[in-house]
Formats: sequence, C-alpha cells, structure tokens
Amino acid sequence: MQLNVIFDTVCPWCYIGKRRLERALAMRPKLSVTIQWHPFLLNPDMPPNGIDRTAYLIKKFGSEARVRRIYGAIGEAGESVEIEFAFDRIRRTPNSILSHKLIRYASERIAPDSLVEDIFAAYFIKGSDIGDIPVLMDLAAHHGLNLDALEEYLESDLDADTVYEENARAHRLGINGVPAFNFNGGMVISGAQEPEVLVRVMDAASATGDALEAYS
Repeated sequence: MQLNVIFDTVCPWCYIGKRRLERALAMRPKLSVTIQWHPFLLNPDMPPNGIDRTAYLIKKFGSEARVRRIYGAIGEAGESVEIEFAFDRIRRTPNSILSHKLIRYASERIAPDSLVEDIFAAYFIKGSDIGDIPVLMDLAAHHGLNLDALEEYLESDLDADTVYEENARAHRLGINGVPAFNFNGGMVISGAQEPEVLVRVMDAASATGDALEAYS
C-alpha cells in the first residue's frame, strides 16, 4: 500500500498523528506500507527567519488564556502517544520550508520516517529552531546523508518552489488541515485520527485497491 502523509513539521497534531499512525500500522503487521511525506505549509507567508513564538500565538489565537487552553489539550493528546511536548522551550516559530526540503532530499536517499520523527522531537521537545540550517544539519548527521552536498542544497533555492507547489496541490485537492492521510492515491482522511480509525480506512483501501492519481 502507498500511504501519502501530508503534514507540516511545525504542526503538533501532525506529530500526534504520526504516532497514532505507527500504532495503526502495528495493528496490521502483515500489511506492506510505503510511506511518502508531502509538505503542507500552515504558515506560507512566514518570514525566512521565523517570528517570536509568543507574538505568533497571540496573533493566531487572540489571547494567552486561549493559547494555554489549546496547548493544554494538545499536551494531553500528546501524552496519550508518549510525546512530552515542551512548548515553553520554543522561542521562535520557524519557517518550515527548509525542514521540508531536508525531508525531500532525504527521501531520495533513505527511508525518512525516523528523520521526520527527529525533526518533530527537535522542535516540540527540545525547542530547537528547525528553520536553522545548522540545526537541520545536526539532525541529518545521524542518518548517513552526505553533509557537504546537503548543506549546499539547503543553502540554495532548489526545491523551495516545489514545496510551495505541493502545498498548493494539497489545497486544490480539498486538504485544508493536517495531518492528512492519502491511501493508494484514493481515500483521504484528515486529522490526527485514532489508530482504530486509520486501521478501518487502511482495510477499506486495501479491499478496494484504489489507485487514483492524487499523490501517485
């Protein structure tokens, strides 16, 4: 089965969704699944160097009290899948283009699932700036990538337009929130769904053998 995950690296629900997906896949150990990661930009107009985290959240949600309520709920959901969110460590909301470029680069050379996990953990647990090239290079160093070539790639404009184009394509397909899961190019389900829900969709996709062109 081909599973396309549409996500943003600065989306906490995408991190939760990844963990729930892993639990769903563990419930179907005989199912062969190839995962491809596709970018979605929650903040397509974010400045290259990101912005102050507090200012961003208040602008987005309106008040510190509302931010605390929303992120309290996210924190509880994270605990259910063994993610210890440390939102207080995040000082800046980064531009996620470079992290998506890193995943794209890695996907052509390795299975990038563990790198995606490391990027999420760096941002949401350690509070690292994943819009910073040295931070991304440090993460990549643990995955056997050619660091000289990667650094040149990240410092260039290569594939930045592709990230924007994939984001636009997701919107054209009616995906307006992430994570979203596209099964065999056909069935799409959005949101950090519980593992049982994802399993039912996987079973249905396997039975029907969907093979549309959406993300093939």
